[in-house]
Amino acid sequence: MSDNRSTDIIKAVRKKGQTLEAEMSFFDHLEELRWHLIRAAIGIVIFTVLAFVYYDWIFDTIIMGPKKPTFWTYRMMCLLGEKFNLGADFCIKSIPFKIINTELAGQFTLQLNSSLLIGLILGVPYLLYEIWKFVKPGLTNVESKSASGFVFYASLLFMFGILFGYYIISPLSVNFLANYNISPEIDNTITIDSYLSSVATLTVGTGVTFELPIVIFILSKLGIMTPAFMRSSRRYATVIILIIAAVVTPTPDITTMLTVSFPLFLLYEISIGVSARVERKRKKEEMEFYSRS
Repeated sequence: MSDNRSTDIIKAVRKKGQTLEAEMSFFDHLEELRWHLIRAAIGIVIFTVLAFVYYDWIFDTIIMGPKKPTFWTYRMMCLLGEKFNLGADFCIKSIPFKIINTELAGQFTLQLNSSLLIGLILGVPYLLYEIWKFVKPGLTNVESKSASGFVFYASLLFMFGILFGYYIISPLSVNFLANYNISPEIDNTITIDSYLSSVATLTVGTGVTFELPIVIFILSKLGIMTPAFMRSSRRYATVIILIIAAVVTPTPDITTMLTVSFPLFLLYEISIGVSARVERKRKKEEMEFYSRS
């Protein structure tokens, strides 16, 4: 009887020890994640401070760029319109709205918020790097090798998306909304907060959208997404992309719509290829496993 009790006590102590070890391991990982996020936050703060210091140039050149008829996108559209005889509507020569500030601390808040936004955009690659450093030790050698380019490709796609959103989606949307008028009695007087939030949402939203191949890669690795499903859903994706392109283009001209929609179509097809590659690799590994068995 005494031996049974001793055995039970020993088992209970071992079980408690395993539980404590698991809890300590969890909190150790949590602490490690916290330091990775702290380092990423420090990087973002540094970029934010730099944006705040050089804010005059950032505001005049970058933030207010899509409002000016001299913006690179509008100048290129005028050149293309002249070269291919696309019509006078294709060349944008004025953005008919006035920007105002309606709050006492509005301009100061604008500088803080936009500096933080720029710091966050520039700090995304470093944030992804810190996340990768946290995740990598928990991966096998094969998994680590297959995902070794995660930071590079995710950062590259995000920056391409930011550039596409800023130079294509944002100016076309600003021009469309500024020229949309249901009555000549209504003047477009836009608050600076509304303008900034629109440009920021379109730019950052496009950057996040360009991460689609990375998301599909992860979902395919988990077995959630398959290339067959994406191919069968291609018609619905086509309709959604064309609707987005039709909304943001200033004219119903097919050339402009294709300019906006082509990268989105390309992104979707790349995602199908990524998913197909993951599926082929998984099937190959399964065949090798069963052949060894």
